[in-house]
Amino acid sequence: MTPLTVVLVLSLLLGIQPVTTDLYLPALPAITSGFGASLSQAQLTLTGMLLAFGLSQMVWGPLSDRVGRRPVLLAGLGLYVLASIGALLATGMSWLIVWRVLQGAAMGAAVMAGRAIVRDLYTPQEGAGILSKALSGLGVIAALCAPVGSWLASRWGWRAALGALAVFSACALLVVALRFVESLPQRKPDATQLGVLLRTWRRILSHPTFWAYALLATVSYAGLFTFLGASSFVFIDVLGVSRVNYGWVMFTMAISYLSGTFLCRYLLRRVGVQRSVVLGGGITLTGGTLLALLPHLGLTHPLGVLLPFCVFMVGHGIHQPCGQSGSVGPFPEAAGAASALSGLMMMLVAFGVGSWLGWRMDGTVFPLTHGIGFWAVCIAAVAWVLVPRYGSPNTPPKRVM
Repeated sequence: MTPLTVVLVLSLLLGIQPVTTDLYLPALPAITSGFGASLSQAQLTLTGMLLAFGLSQMVWGPLSDRVGRRPVLLAGLGLYVLASIGALLATGMSWLIVWRVLQGAAMGAAVMAGRAIVRDLYTPQEGAGILSKALSGLGVIAALCAPVGSWLASRWGWRAALGALAVFSACALLVVALRFVESLPQRKPDATQLGVLLRTWRRILSHPTFWAYALLATVSYAGLFTFLGASSFVFIDVLGVSRVNYGWVMFTMAISYLSGTFLCRYLLRRVGVQRSVVLGGGITLTGGTLLALLPHLGLTHPLGVLLPFCVFMVGHGIHQPCGQSGSVGPFPEAAGAASALSGLMMMLVAFGVGSWLGWRMDGTVFPLTHGIGFWAVCIAAVAWVLVPRYGSPNTPPKRVM
């Protein structure tokens, strides 16, 4: 595969995550009212999907180390297409939650394999740059998701927004089937054996570099998910933004993230991974602090929420490439398992955030703004303490008794 083909495949594999979460968000209030469901049930279409997404990677990861990335991708994307058709035809909120959970389980194959492919083909330093390019592609996809979802839902109803997920996943399946060449250098026939798997997990979890970068990716995604889980209700129901304009809110947020991925590549070439993360921590903390403080000063205009969050998203565009590539960097022979553990951490925290939002949403902006402010502090702590200390791929693992 040429580098351009690799970036295209990775963009589609990683881009399936914002498609799954962002594209239907403008239609979520309409779905909730259409089914006569509660807000907590609506949150389950996100949190249930993400929990399945995280847990499924623990199966897909070792399996991909055993049989290769390509078979896992074909199986996962095929299942995703079927689940998307089921969601489109759902007759009630309970059925929609079931199909969304299956979507999450299938999505685990795509995203996990995407991170593992980077380690199959590149060194950790090179991988951060390639992943940054792929996440730029993800940023373009994410920027289009909300406006497209808003337009589809306004023109043809919320089922059209869910149908777009089936179309995207079918296109991704076709590209993988026709263009993706197996990237795993050597299969491990014993990768799924329980004893081998436990030893592999123990070795990964004992490595401080894994924890530094996996935590960076996790807390950064937690901040993003706080916005994803609350923003449609805050902007549409609390701040009075129309569904179409909410699509442009999401577009602006995604463009900010895209800008962060470009800034990430610039910084990587000049100061390296660890220094890039440190600088990104400052950007994140600035945006999160402003977002948390401005509503207390009476600034509850939509721009008072959106603009600080855009600053936060620039930092997110730095932290995700570095965090996701760095967490698998020390494990070239077990990239699938390391990718799965990192993905599980991200999704467990996201599930907790979604559950908290379902309980905490109170008709104000504060659950969103305070939540993101909290995660901004966590990101800065990881970026300024753990990554500088343990972020080198040559950091020795801890002794495991």
